[in-house]
Amino acid sequence: MNGRTVKQVGNGPIDPLVWRIAGVVLFGPLMTSLDSTIVNVSLSKLGQQLHASLAVIQWVTSGYLLALALMLPLSGWLVDRIGAKRVYLGCFTAFTAASMFCGFATSAAALIGFRVLQGMAGGLLAPMAQMMTARAAGRHVARVMGFMVMPVMLGPIFGPALAGVILQHASWRWIFFINLPIGIFATLRAVWVLPNDARETNPRAFDLVGFLLLSPGLVFLLHSLEQLSSNSAAKHLNQLELLAAIGLVTAFLVHGARRGPAALIDVHLFRRPSFSAAALTQFLSNAVIFGGQMLLPLYLLMARNVSPTRAGALLAPAGLGMLCSYPMMGPLTERFGSRRVSSSGALIALLGTLPFALCSAPGLSTWATCLALFVRGVGLGSITLPSIAAAYAAIPKETIPVATTAINIVQRFGGPVATTGLAIFLHSRMHGDSQNLLLPFAGTQLDASAFAAAFWLLCAVHAFCVIAALRLPSRPEEGADEAWQEREQAVAVLAE
Repeated sequence: MNGRTVKQVGNGPIDPLVWRIAGVVLFGPLMTSLDSTIVNVSLSKLGQQLHASLAVIQWVTSGYLLALALMLPLSGWLVDRIGAKRVYLGCFTAFTAASMFCGFATSAAALIGFRVLQGMAGGLLAPMAQMMTARAAGRHVARVMGFMVMPVMLGPIFGPALAGVILQHASWRWIFFINLPIGIFATLRAVWVLPNDARETNPRAFDLVGFLLLSPGLVFLLHSLEQLSSNSAAKHLNQLELLAAIGLVTAFLVHGARRGPAALIDVHLFRRPSFSAAALTQFLSNAVIFGGQMLLPLYLLMARNVSPTRAGALLAPAGLGMLCSYPMMGPLTERFGSRRVSSSGALIALLGTLPFALCSAPGLSTWATCLALFVRGVGLGSITLPSIAAAYAAIPKETIPVATTAINIVQRFGGPVATTGLAIFLHSRMHGDSQNLLLPFAGTQLDASAFAAAFWLLCAVHAFCVIAALRLPSRPEEGADEAWQEREQAVAVLAE
């Protein structure tokens, strides 16, 4: 079984092996999503148990995210070098082992260090799962990923409840030990099910200069955006860090344009109209998702004056809407094409966000809030998968690893950019001397018009997402034909 390859032809039935591969690789993003959610809601308890301040213990989360950003650019090169199966097994084993070490930590410093190791492994699991699914599913990638995403979304839904049970009835160490049985089972399944792709590797020299430019640039970018969104006291240092990050990333783009496919990430992929449109749609989709996740709870808690428990209940329809839309994305994309489905989803998400801009005062009723959030969730769940299908269709199969790395980097930074911009904008519209937007607006005069303006800004990002989705190919096959024609032309030139 390990040596079997997957072949997908046209729009026929999906090979059962594709579903088995998807059923194995989804454990990677599922476990990292569940782990991150549980840890995030347990920070205060971890601080108490390890006698650490909030400023120190928050590095349990920040260290993980920065390590993830550091390793993300390496995923494509590692797959080309040693194969997807080996990379995935190595990352899963390392993530599981790091979880065990986190559970045995005796100090905050040790826990933070082990979480950094966990982030270095976990940062590769999600793009690896996406890349292997795209390789196996071919033109059915939207349909397969539509069902894969549903279990992964259960992590944020059940994570807080699971964390509460663990912290109430067991030691905090079980926050991490719970990963062990999942990791061992998933690793054994991956050894048995995943096809051996060692013969498909395409080893290339390691781009050390590119790595030294891009990885630190992404780390500085993520950290500076996180700090700027919280309006920290060290604002000027954060701004300098942001400028340094932009300089490093820009230097990598120049370096990558010169080296082409030999670079850590082939930036020439973005010259393909279908791929660049898909990447931009992914960036903006992530921006509106995370921007809304930051803005909506603040609006409910501060403008509507609802309790945290009631706010969580009111936000639930958004997740339900996304869960309802994901299974339909594959059939709809294959029938109507990426452009129609993704742009329609972006437009529906915009319509679900508009009521908060038009009626941001406490007058928006409960049922209208739930309905708007459900509509917004349905729309958001309809943007990503069709654009991913368009991105993979626009490139030859052998470039899937490096393309996955590129599109994951673009996608992941849509959220921090949006939350930072919205946080700074909202803070500028408030009156008072609050030093931290996300901690309770002490001394701040609440003004519903500030939230209205912030929601209008979010709607503008939604509108740009609609425009970006309209640039996608009508059907994935259009991008695929273009990509394969370019490849054949290149081969012909080399043959001459």
